[in-house]
Amino acid sequence: MNYKALAIDLDGTLLVGEKLPKAHKEAVAAASKAGLQIIIATARWRQMAQRIAAEIGISAPIIACSGAQVYVPAEQKDIFDHRLPLDFVTALYAICDTNRCIVTVTIDIDTLLKLDGEPDSSQVPEEMKWVPRLSGTEINLPRIVTIQGSAVVELVKSGLKARFAESVNIYDSIGPSGKIILTITAKAADKGQALLATCHYLNLDPADVVAFGDAENDISMFKIAGASVAMGQADERVKAAADKVTAANTEDGVARVIYVLLSTGHL
Repeated sequence: MNYKALAIDLDGTLLVGEKLPKAHKEAVAAASKAGLQIIIATARWRQMAQRIAAEIGISAPIIACSGAQVYVPAEQKDIFDHRLPLDFVTALYAICDTNRCIVTVTIDIDTLLKLDGEPDSSQVPEEMKWVPRLSGTEINLPRIVTIQGSAVVELVKSGLKARFAESVNIYDSIGPSGKIILTITAKAADKGQALLATCHYLNLDPADVVAFGDAENDISMFKIAGASVAMGQADERVKAAADKVTAANTEDGVARVIYVLLSTGHL
């Protein structure tokens, strides 16, 4: 089968840490030049994804915030946007403000950073804004929250996960450093549903898409796409959900599959 698009996760898939390997950059650029649509699908905020897209030399819809947002750079608009509910956000912020932790809260164009002590502004992206407390910022509901700090993670899981199970996703994801980060989105925020919205916008059949990923939140995208590829370092559940397992992100796993696709039209 000749596929028409690639939906590619960033952390742990296209990226190694914060870096875009040369082999992955060249392979994705070659796929784009060959006529394949490139869709970035990440748990990160969309500005970071746009910087990676610019580094490759592509411009396409971006699935951001673990499926809470689909942003179209060419039109500077969202075609998919889901926010966490206010009652949950209020309870979550109270826990985060009374415990040591590192929290990012992605809202609209800004991502709030809560941690003890103001960071050096030169070391954080321009869209990231440090706040000493999260409570009081609820007027702007977030698309995604990420938390680091074992004590707070356990408090959120034990105190909020069951209580808000019908309206909120709370799951572990893998950050750029390889560490586990608690990731929180609204229930409707789903990479699979975001991919469907993206395909509708691009007039694509989801069956014509190959999805690449390494984490639990990529599985919903695997179910929607016509074919799926798990990275070699992914856990067994993610690998079992994919049609193919490639090499690890540190071993140019995405590039290897892309070049096979370009030469044969198949995985």
